[in-house]
Amino acid sequence: MMRIGQGFDVHAFASGRKLILGGVHIPHEQGLAGHSDADVLAHAICDALLGAAGLGDIGQLFPDSDEQWKGADSMELLTQVVAEVRHAGWSIVNVDATVIAQAPRLAPFIPRMRGRLGQVLGLSESSVSIKATTTERLGFAGRGEGVAAMAVALLGRRVPDHG
Repeated sequence: MMRIGQGFDVHAFASGRKLILGGVHIPHEQGLAGHSDADVLAHAICDALLGAAGLGDIGQLFPDSDEQWKGADSMELLTQVVAEVRHAGWSIVNVDATVIAQAPRLAPFIPRMRGRLGQVLGLSESSVSIKATTTERLGFAGRGEGVAAMAVALLGRRVPDHG
């Protein structure tokens, strides 16, 4: 059995914060506002995985009303989501994601993002696709007000060990 899930996240730019996308620090004059490190890419992937496994969403698992998650490293959140997905009997087949931002230019950082996410997801880089696009200066992303990310994840039912 296979299942697919989709995730979406958006955060506004904020001064005095680091810009973290896919677990990689991206040099930029602003970071993203949020309760955790506001890694929109990791958050979208979390929601795609949780949705495919039927386990709710990132807000249910890590509510922003809980001080425990204040400033949390989203790679740690993703690690916990991967564990939940596996505990529910699923294996991750692949992840495909798109980051939507007018700036900064993300292409030079995509290989590092793929590698970092692949480590956490337990996937080869060839099973982690990340694209970056702009909105041609339209909407909040085009005006440079924030960053959005979309992701889909494919899960396969794990075969139990009979060893």
